[in-house]
Amino acid sequence: MNRFELTLLCAVALSAVAAACGPTVAQQAHYHGFADQRAWAGLPNALDVLSNLPFAVGGLWGLRAVQRQPPGVQRGLAALFFVGLLVAALCSGIYHWQPDDARLALDRCGMVPVFAGLLGLAVADRSSDRAGLWTAGAVLLWGPLSVAVWSATGNLLPWAVLQGGGMVLVLGLALYPPRPGAWGIRLGGVVAAYALAKLLEQGDHSVFAWTGGVVSGHSLKHVVAALAAWPVLAAMASRTAVGTARHTAVAD
Repeated sequence: MNRFELTLLCAVALSAVAAACGPTVAQQAHYHGFADQRAWAGLPNALDVLSNLPFAVGGLWGLRAVQRQPPGVQRGLAALFFVGLLVAALCSGIYHWQPDDARLALDRCGMVPVFAGLLGLAVADRSSDRAGLWTAGAVLLWGPLSVAVWSATGNLLPWAVLQGGGMVLVLGLALYPPRPGAWGIRLGGVVAAYALAKLLEQGDHSVFAWTGGVVSGHSLKHVVAALAAWPVLAAMASRTAVGTARHTAVAD
């Protein structure tokens, strides 16, 4: 185990301790009271439901692009990420159709493979394939467990640590160059999309008022969050272009 992997392992262990021993964090009151509750063509909460379509588009686009990548750990983690986007689109759409705690648990579980694939990719890109697989596995275990804790006790802390800690990890990894042979994903773009999405989520009602009731912050949050797929898609496109150029050069 190298120093980078040991540091990562310690960070995960400390996060788990914080999630288990920290104070109880309750979900916001009236969490399900989203700003835009307009129906369209019989579809309740139409824009909050339909704004999940960019996740599905990104997932399908990504899975097609993954097929052109050579076998490897990053390819597998990318596939998990893009499958996760499809799952997240479905689960979030179900939740926003009729928001309640049961469907919110489903929505959060739908995000788990997205986090697992993305965090695993980021770690594999900057550290090692082994560390990337460990990270993805830890998230796949931690995610459903944290949702179960929230459902049983109302304590949102383990889920908040997973989300917030995961983005802090990606931000830290963005400060390091990709390791040799890695995809070279621009992790800063992932962090920027996540940060803007969270701001829009918190400003749901304010954005709805500012736009004169045209669109809410939560609907825009879905669209912006889906843009986190772009740095991964761009990295794959770059690798495909380089591979094609090398093949052409050899053929000539």
